[in-house]
Amino acid sequence: MNASVLGTGAMGAAMARRLAECGHSVTVWGRDPAKAAALAGSNIAAVKTVDEAVASADAVLTMVTDGPAVEHVAGQMLDAMPAEAVWLQTSTVGAAAADRLRELATAHSRSMVDAPVSGTTVAAERGQLTWLVSGPGEAIEKARPVLDSLGTRLIVAGEAQEANRLKLVVNAWMLSAAVAMADALAASDRLGVDRSTFLDVLRDGSLAMPYALNKAQAMMAGNYQPGFPVELALKDVGLTTDALGALPDLWRAVELRLARAVEAGHGREDVGAIAAVAGSE
Repeated sequence: MNASVLGTGAMGAAMARRLAECGHSVTVWGRDPAKAAALAGSNIAAVKTVDEAVASADAVLTMVTDGPAVEHVAGQMLDAMPAEAVWLQTSTVGAAAADRLRELATAHSRSMVDAPVSGTTVAAERGQLTWLVSGPGEAIEKARPVLDSLGTRLIVAGEAQEANRLKLVVNAWMLSAAVAMADALAASDRLGVDRSTFLDVLRDGSLAMPYALNKAQAMMAGNYQPGFPVELALKDVGLTTDALGALPDLWRAVELRLARAVEAGHGREDVGAIAAVAGSE
């Protein structure tokens, strides 16, 4: 397929590289022309304008920071993309923005699939993302070659904007697990429990949780190379607050911990960096 990737941050770049490796013809655009140009190569062309990026697309993927950024890009994109192309809106934008984007696509008579992903940039590069999608079944099937190239699982949440709502819940659960792991490691230290012994209890049994165990290894190594930056995680929790009106107590505690990590200078590091401020109350 001819695939356009709008947004050349860590995840957008990983998606573009994977699609090119799978034989798709990829065109990339980013707000930072240098980042887009750095991706140019086999099966990837970098362009300077949004309308140029989408002119021949079969599928357009938007992967930018937030709802306002997607809306800005969509204003340049929708009329320029072919009428038969599918828009895969992969950014996490929250409930209200997702609804506005659906209305915008409808107003321009374009097919849109709400399609946030669960997974890291490494998973994107390996084609192992989990897709959370909602929208017209025909549009989802039309975009299958792209979806299948980037992911191993596809969960259809509904026919409207349920996918971005589902993503908020998934992220809140995931971040709660990361905070719990950081605090458990800190508590192990204070109680004189060997961290590795604690983690042995969690391996291969009913308490096993690969995500939390992977985060534990990164926390213990002090390796906070961005996969899911703290500042973006904090943004997503804010979107959950907007959608719910108020957060449950646990998720409010998670929000406070993320905010502390940002204040301590870890905003651009991976969420594992919450371990750097664990146990410091």
